[in-house]
Amino acid sequence: MANSPSGDSVTDRLLRVLETFTPTRTVQTAAEIGRRAGLPPSTAHRVVGELVDVGLLERDEDRRIRIGMRLWELATRSSHALRLRQAAMPYMERVQGRIREHTQLAILEQDEALFLERLSSPDSGSNVTRVAGRLPLHASSSGLVLLAFGARELQERILSGPLPPLTRETIADGAALRRKLAEVRRLGHAVAPGYIEAVSTGVAVPVRDETGTVIAALSTVLRRDQQTDVALFELHAAARDIERALGFRR
Repeated sequence: MANSPSGDSVTDRLLRVLETFTPTRTVQTAAEIGRRAGLPPSTAHRVVGELVDVGLLERDEDRRIRIGMRLWELATRSSHALRLRQAAMPYMERVQGRIREHTQLAILEQDEALFLERLSSPDSGSNVTRVAGRLPLHASSSGLVLLAFGARELQERILSGPLPPLTRETIADGAALRRKLAEVRRLGHAVAPGYIEAVSTGVAVPVRDETGTVIAALSTVLRRDQQTDVALFELHAAARDIERALGFRR
């Protein structure tokens, strides 16, 4: 693809435009997109216009821009994430119905936990997670599971890098994180009290595909004073059912 005078490829510019959208920033003007993507106004308007023309972005009646249905359509075709979500949903609903707290499904994506789904009820406690949102691997129960059962190269990369704390209780030391990951592998689950919010405890278990590889983490967010036994029982039972739906036989 042709490069711009600055050396950016067309793909780079398209990706930067799309990445300006977040779970909380779903509508923007073309000028806002250009500023956040670091593009000159003329380039931003041209790129946005081209994406609107092919349906990857859409304009509303106020000429603000949002993600287009065409992008959603393309993203869901033959998506392993969609297959995983479809297999997990009945069992996530069972967990959420019995525990009555946020129930979540996450996968590993670019060294972060990416959340494919979250089920909640009106009386669920506090939770910062959003569908299509991300959390650091070292600071969330789902992330700890994905990291503990992930590749050695991934573990060493995270352990050797910065571990920014989200609260006073987030593990921010490499040696302590290494011990925590060993604990997660030994127990088969992760419990993260106060790692993201002081008032909450994250609890997560691994989900395996037909090959036995851990491909996801199933989690719930409890109030800090809640016991974890019931949640862990329900999560493990749901994970086994999801694994059977995916073709894994223990």
